[in-house]
Formats: sequence, structure tokens, C-alpha cells
Amino acid sequence: MNFELRAVPKPKYKRFKPTAKQRGQISSEVYEAALERSGGYCERCGEAGYLQCAHLIRRWKVEVETTVNDVAMLCGPSVNTGTCHNTIDYTNKGKEWAENYREQLYRRANKYD
Repeated sequence: MNFELRAVPKPKYKRFKPTAKQRGQISSEVYEAALERSGGYCERCGEAGYLQCAHLIRRWKVEVETTVNDVAMLCGPSVNTGTCHNTIDYTNKGKEWAENYREQLYRRANKYD
């Protein structure tokens, strides 16, 4: 049994569409706008304290880039059970809240346009 190596050269062109990770990156402008909107409080429970900027939808669902209406300032960290960030990431009830809140943010933004 003979095996033959048929190496193919790498393509010369770059990727046209940004990756999900690139589309999901939260810019400093988006972070600051979300923090200003929240007023330093969790947007789900209203508690003050350690806040994280959390995606309201999965990164791979972001079409162009993450906007301020795609994120919320939530108490965290996401790995601690019982925090709002953990709830929207890992429970159906939290995912439903995130979806409804995102729709509310987009309706509010379109109202002012």
C-alpha cells in the first residue's frame, strides 16, 4: 500500500466575513453606553455591585457587530450560580428574559429614531 502526499498551497486571500468571535466583541463605546444606560445597577435585578457586560444573544447570532442593544449590564460573574449573568446564560427562564429585554431595547431605539 503506497501513500502519496499531495500538499495543497494555502490560499492567498483573507477571510471575507468576520468570525463569530470578532462580531461578538464588545467595544469600549458599547460597554460605556451600556454602563451609562444601567446607571451602575444590574439591569435585571437592580442590585449595585460587581457588573459584567453580558450578551443578550449568542455571539454567532450577531449579524454585523455587537451594539448597545445586544448587551446588558448584569451582576456577575457568569460562573457563579445565582447571579443574573449566570441565569441568562444557563437557564431557560433567563434566556427568555434576555430575548424579551433585547426586543424591548430595539423597540425603544426605533421609537427615538
